[in-house]
Amino acid sequence: MGFSCVGHTASHLFAPIFYVTVLALEGELGLSHGETVSLIIVGNLLFGFAAPLAGWLGDRWSSVGMMGIFFVGTGISMIMVGASDSPFAIGLWLAATGLFASIYHPVGIAWLVRISVKTGTVLGINGIFGGLGPALAALMTGALIDFFSWRAAFAVPGALVLATGLLFYGLVARGWIFETKGDRKPPPTPPSRSDTIRVIGVLAFTMVCSGVIYNATQPALPKAFAIDFGAGGGAGILGVSALVALVYTVSGLMQAFGGRMADIYPPRRVYLFCYFLQIPFLLLAGMVAGSPLVAVAIVMVCLNTSALPAENLLIARYTPQHRRALVYGLKFVLAIGVASLGVLLEGRIFDATGGFMWLFVVLAAFALAAAAAVFGLPVDRDSRVAAAAGAAE
Repeated sequence: MGFSCVGHTASHLFAPIFYVTVLALEGELGLSHGETVSLIIVGNLLFGFAAPLAGWLGDRWSSVGMMGIFFVGTGISMIMVGASDSPFAIGLWLAATGLFASIYHPVGIAWLVRISVKTGTVLGINGIFGGLGPALAALMTGALIDFFSWRAAFAVPGALVLATGLLFYGLVARGWIFETKGDRKPPPTPPSRSDTIRVIGVLAFTMVCSGVIYNATQPALPKAFAIDFGAGGGAGILGVSALVALVYTVSGLMQAFGGRMADIYPPRRVYLFCYFLQIPFLLLAGMVAGSPLVAVAIVMVCLNTSALPAENLLIARYTPQHRRALVYGLKFVLAIGVASLGVLLEGRIFDATGGFMWLFVVLAAFALAAAAAVFGLPVDRDSRVAAAAGAAE
């Protein structure tokens, strides 16, 4: 549980670090905002598209072995981003970071599901650490850039991730961490084939929508806060990054609440609630600025991330245990790989309009489409499982 949670934080460091670093790199590289942001596209694509292979290896070979490779590979690649001198080199090592970071979600989450009893709550706690990744990255990046350079913003956390990997291997060698097979909690009655296909189809669509919203919001918030609070507001990169950190800290903590709700109520209902409420707050984000934007962004991102425990619980309930890591890997092809096009969407709309109003209108349309799709999820199975869980308590 400890290494899985720390790994979740580590897997979410490189992208938000880069999005804050963009504020310093635009001038140094002589590129526009959209051009600079696009350097991470390959890394984001690999973060998602390489996940199924990582999940398959976790299922067929070793979850423990894959987690060790994750820590060491991600740490070394982040250090190399900080040592890069050209846009090509930065993009290359961001791609390597995305490749190694792709290991975590299919392997680490399947690891937790396998050992948990109150699965929604455990996934929510784990989600806190995932949410704290962008928050920690934003705050740490701002401080390291202000006091040292953008290179330190990658090298220092990279060294910490590498050190965690070395500790992980040390505990494996001592036998304190070892491979386990089989679920600790007996699985519910297997779903019908038709329900499984139905759930996979609906979730495939909603995960793309949610991922586009998340991936487009990550680079948009630092830039929007810099416009509102930068020169006029007196906040430097550290001040802007502190605001970004505030947003993602609160949203990370809210995942525990989302996980608990997914244990108490049918996950389908929690999932639907989170998508519907995102719509008005996404629209509001395009209309407000300054302090109101910070408040709206907190609620908006909280709703986006609070849906994740319910989503992961639905996947766990409708997929066989021996294919679970592979299916989680396929999830991140959509949620991170395909949805990383949200970064391109953000850059193109900003370069074309000079603002973010139309971006958030488009993202609200994605949330509306996802909410409509959730009605296609099975109802009866959610209710039966939730009722049985409540009776057991």
